[in-house]
Amino acid sequence: MPSSEAPLREVDPEIADLIAHEETRQHDKLRLIPSENYAYPAVMEAAGSVLNNKYSEGYAGRRYYEGQEYVDGVEKLAIERLKTLFGAEHANVQPYSGSPANLAVYFAFCQPHDTVMGLSLDAGGHLTHGHKVSISGKYFDSVQYGVREDDHRIDFDQLAKLAKEHRPKVLFAGTTAYPRVVEFAKFAEIARDVGAILVADISHISGLVAGGVHPTPIGHAEVTTSTTHKTFRGPRGGMILCDKKHKKAIDRAVFPGLQGGPHNGTTAGIATAAKLATTDDFKAYAKAVVDNAKVLAEGLLSAGIDLVTGGTDNHLILCDLSSKDVPGKVAAQALDRAGIVCNYNSVPFDTRKPFDPSGIRLGTPAMTARGMGAGEMKKLAAWMAEVIGDVENEKRIATIAQDVKAMCDGFPAPGVPTH
Repeated sequence: MPSSEAPLREVDPEIADLIAHEETRQHDKLRLIPSENYAYPAVMEAAGSVLNNKYSEGYAGRRYYEGQEYVDGVEKLAIERLKTLFGAEHANVQPYSGSPANLAVYFAFCQPHDTVMGLSLDAGGHLTHGHKVSISGKYFDSVQYGVREDDHRIDFDQLAKLAKEHRPKVLFAGTTAYPRVVEFAKFAEIARDVGAILVADISHISGLVAGGVHPTPIGHAEVTTSTTHKTFRGPRGGMILCDKKHKKAIDRAVFPGLQGGPHNGTTAGIATAAKLATTDDFKAYAKAVVDNAKVLAEGLLSAGIDLVTGGTDNHLILCDLSSKDVPGKVAAQALDRAGIVCNYNSVPFDTRKPFDPSGIRLGTPAMTARGMGAGEMKKLAAWMAEVIGDVENEKRIATIAQDVKAMCDGFPAPGVPTH
């Protein structure tokens, strides 16, 4: 038996092999799932540090255990950097991810069976915005708003009508498969009219907001939640930004309401990501993410692929393959074999079931992090159209996979070793 102090390869070669294979996959394939990215190497270093050895139940200056002087410094830095970056009055960096952050919001402001509102799943919303299979839809009286049939944009007339009828306690303005700018000011006006607390879930776009290429919810939403990975390029974690008047309610909901000790390594990674997000390089990265998405969308449209809303304003593209007579799941699996990794996804007013939907969802954060630009987006659009047009042509799919790998070899994946 190897020593317990030995490196992973000696202690657990099976896990080491699986990690090595994943490193190869992340290098060799084009990662288009819009909720994925490459965390900065410095973020990975912070997240995997000795901070993981420390238990820190409570908040900085008010812990239940001793030995917190350095952990407190880490958490304070993360909080202050996020407040400065987003212009928020308060930040909580302890949620384990975006879903627990949203659950903390419900716990802070709602009682069981209170009315809540969010964008429906098939219209591009998230499970935690009141979907019936989620705790948010089972413990609360959830009312779902949608998008217009003609252009698939958020239907603010319907939203206002439903809000006046149901008077929700909490109104979520957030998306997970919506390729357009979220108009927070319109949400805020409706929330004020019915006395609801507006919560902006910017998990997908927090990096775009920080980079100045998407409007901020701060000043419109009383509470903002987000993951800290995705376009933000931090560790897998969560954060809540809020007005000062909600500080106590939010902090109590996170701890002791829902969680014990925070993941201190993650907190350090969030602090580092927040520092990096202030740089000119990050602002250029955020702009390139959107620019690349627009080029990719134009290429797909030119190749005859239908896009929900006809294009994109952000990092995300939603393709409707109904006219191609190819289910989204079949297309996603064929694209994966071609080295192009996306996910199958429902489209608005989808006639197919969620686990066998009509669309695929893709985004540009990870490709952009590798330094790819307009030329690569045009090649990708052509490859995708070929695969979608002939999902059973395994010979051509294999050739495209080789071409994809060759392109990836020219753009090293940040923080990913090559084998």
